[in-house]
Amino acid sequence: MSLLLLAFGLVMILEGLVYALAPQLLERMLEAMRAMPEAAIRQIGALVVVGGLILVWGAFQIGL
Repeated sequence: MSLLLLAFGLVMILEGLVYALAPQLLERMLEAMRAMPEAAIRQIGALVVVGGLILVWGAFQIGL
């Protein structure tokens, strides 16, 4: 359970940093996403999920 809380905390830190340090970049990214087809956004989301799973799997393999 503590590992899950750690993961959520890290996500919140990274999300907060984007909003705090680069709000204009975030707005430009959202505008670019609005212009993209829904299928492309879904593919990007799936790739991010797979990347995250690989990172978590790798962390467990090296004993983190």
